Amino acid sequence: MSEAQAAPQAPPDAAQVDPRLLEILVCPATRGPLEYDRERGELISRGARLAYPIRDGVPIMLPEEARELAEGE
Repeated sequence: MSEAQAAPQAPPDAAQVDPRLLEILVCPATRGPLEYDRERGELISRGARLAYPIRDGVPIMLPEEARELAEGE
């Protein structure tokens, strides 16, 4: 495994995520709205109970890449 693959990715700061993109994205599973979690660098779908990662400023909108929300999240 290369060093680039082994290094953990820090959540991007707000400047790396285009706010216009966030306005038009919807959850691919429910077609519902998404919330931006700046601290974790994720897009949250409350309807699907999934958190989609944002890597290098690019939302990864694949349900198989998303993590399930824990109870109370």
